[in-house]
Amino acid sequence: MRQRTIKAVIRPGEQSGYVAECLEIPVVTQGATLDEVTQNLKEAVELHTAGEDLAALGLASDPTILVTLELTPAHA
Repeated sequence: MRQRTIKAVIRPGEQSGYVAECLEIPVVTQGATLDEVTQNLKEAVELHTAGEDLAALGLASDPTILVTLELTPAHA
């Protein structure tokens, strides 16, 4: 069965902004804001999968991106 989602994690960047990384495909991107990093992630996934045989990647023909936001609590 082919995956209908591409999982990604967004983490705060080491210096500033945010970094997004896909778990199933080799896509990593960054952005200064959450809006920017999510837009960059969407574009990077589209570019990576353009012209690819999604079935060969184990993906459905119209996958969605499922994002998890990883944050450290302020009191930690």
